[in-house]
Amino acid sequence: MKEIKIDTEYIKLDQFLKYIGVVQTGGQGKILIEEKNVEINGEVVTERGKKIRRGDKIKIKGVDDFVVI
Repeated sequence: MKEIKIDTEYIKLDQFLKYIGVVQTGGQGKILIEEKNVEINGEVVTERGKKIRRGDKIKIKGVDDFVVI
């Protein structure tokens, strides 16, 4: 599990995917999310604007697992 540090209270899911380099554009992130490839704290998420906060665990199918610190 990779640790990802954020310096703000939260980061939106689509921004997070770009921040960690999984996607290059918001459109690519939208597709990844809509295809139910992202879980946050064990639940599939389909909301691009979902707020991710410190302590959240993100699993991206075929990529890796991440924890926000």
